[in-house]
Amino acid sequence: MGQKISLLDCTLRDGGYVNDWKFGHDNMVSVFERVVDAGTDIIEIGFLDERRPFDYDRSIMPDTDSVEKIYGDLDRKGTKVFGMIDYGTCGIQNIKPCAESYLDGIRVIFKKHLRVQALDFCAELKKLGYIVFAQLVSVTAYTDEELLDLCRLANERKPDAVSMVDTYGLTHQNDLRHILEILDKNLDGNIAIGYHGHNNFQMGYANCQMVLAYSRETDRDLLVDGSLYGMGKSAGNAPIELVAMHMNNEYGKDYQLSQYLEAIDANIMQFYQPATWGYSLFFFIAASNDCHPDYVKQLTNKHTLSIKQMNELLGKLEGEKKLLYDKNYMEKLYLEFQDKEINDAESLKALSEQLKGKTILVTGPGTTMDTESPRISEFVMSRDPVIISINYASKAFMPDYIFLTNSKRYIQLSTLLSKQKIPIIATSNVTPTDKPFEYVINISELLDRSSEYADNSLMMILKILMISGIKEVNLAGFDGYSGTDANYLDEGKEYEFAKKKADYLNNYMSGFIRAHKDDIKVNFLTSTRYDIS
Repeated sequence: MGQKISLLDCTLRDGGYVNDWKFGHDNMVSVFERVVDAGTDIIEIGFLDERRPFDYDRSIMPDTDSVEKIYGDLDRKGTKVFGMIDYGTCGIQNIKPCAESYLDGIRVIFKKHLRVQALDFCAELKKLGYIVFAQLVSVTAYTDEELLDLCRLANERKPDAVSMVDTYGLTHQNDLRHILEILDKNLDGNIAIGYHGHNNFQMGYANCQMVLAYSRETDRDLLVDGSLYGMGKSAGNAPIELVAMHMNNEYGKDYQLSQYLEAIDANIMQFYQPATWGYSLFFFIAASNDCHPDYVKQLTNKHTLSIKQMNELLGKLEGEKKLLYDKNYMEKLYLEFQDKEINDAESLKALSEQLKGKTILVTGPGTTMDTESPRISEFVMSRDPVIISINYASKAFMPDYIFLTNSKRYIQLSTLLSKQKIPIIATSNVTPTDKPFEYVINISELLDRSSEYADNSLMMILKILMISGIKEVNLAGFDGYSGTDANYLDEGKEYEFAKKKADYLNNYMSGFIRAHKDDIKVNFLTSTRYDIS
């Protein structure tokens, strides 16, 4: 391995015990990209299990060809990509040679009574060109004599690493160190040692620290596992954001913590209820900024900041104000942060030049995009408009631009954006995964602070168009809100508050359009509950 100490993310594999590996393809893509962009050394993208049929939305796959189908278009950058096999559940016939596979390596887990056969299987995988890790399930169940026998077998088969898997979270540091010392003294020096912990005793993070500290006593390569927010079976795993923070502080690493936190917020939290595990992101953010948790609650309730921006803002707290909560003080900091965050003059100028003199069609996610598609098609064919889609993209009417105001909607577009090069107009609260957005508009200039929902996306795009000098716009798929019927073409995108606040939302948007009728003419191509007469 050659890196001395390394960090492995196992969210898409171990986290799958929580949701039967059904993360959804967009979430899988987003987690992959965030973990890679964080600079993680290794990402484990799921199980290889021949008993499970291929499912585009699940991170449990019958063979290596399935890995290619799900992840093959993604840029791994400097990160190694691994899969895992529970010995006996995926035969060698399902594994293509490494040169023909998207995977760089495979981890094989096995119980101690299967160690001979499992290590023989590891040797077969090595012959196919893979980096291979042998994972000792329930390592606490091994006697010292069995550990010595395991070392003898590993030295003959030569996996690239042997990992201590604390399946039931039973080890404390003295116990783990004892096992680690036996492996270190008896394994071939070219075999790395890893640690995969569970948090039943809340020792996963502390044990990772102990294993990493052992690097000062050995020349052997070491690696530790973590998962986003500790997502994993039962009590979960060591949280990778904590381990990465420790490695940055103590070992000179440069993992990008904001990418992990964005992935937690956008991809992982939706699975936390009702299948909760581990600790709290809310208190992690407060503790990592040495501040009162009510500041985090105040900023979270605004629904305008990304996790990265929230951390930046909390970092501005000074002195005793950090732990003595002052709502007005934070509100002042928040307004200053929003006002000074970016200069969007260049973006607005460039956007104005691109849209000048064009017919504009803005599409929304309402059900009329499907039910009234012939009317939209006729308009598109006859007028050849520039199409701007808000927080989603219609497959029937592929947009020329996507307007993003919401980090979670950004994640839901991950698969499309990884394949299509669609220019993005984003408000400044949305954090890109990799390259900058083409156009970034300061959200503070778009918010309507008099409204109960200050960041209405239709309201904000209309403001941008007015600033850009557009005098007329056509809308499709903006159906307004119903208290009983589906409000979105994809019901999975339904906001919890929408049906409860349907009348308020309809009245607000209707009033906004009427108030600006002299600034911009709004034409609805599809049926709507908004009353602009």
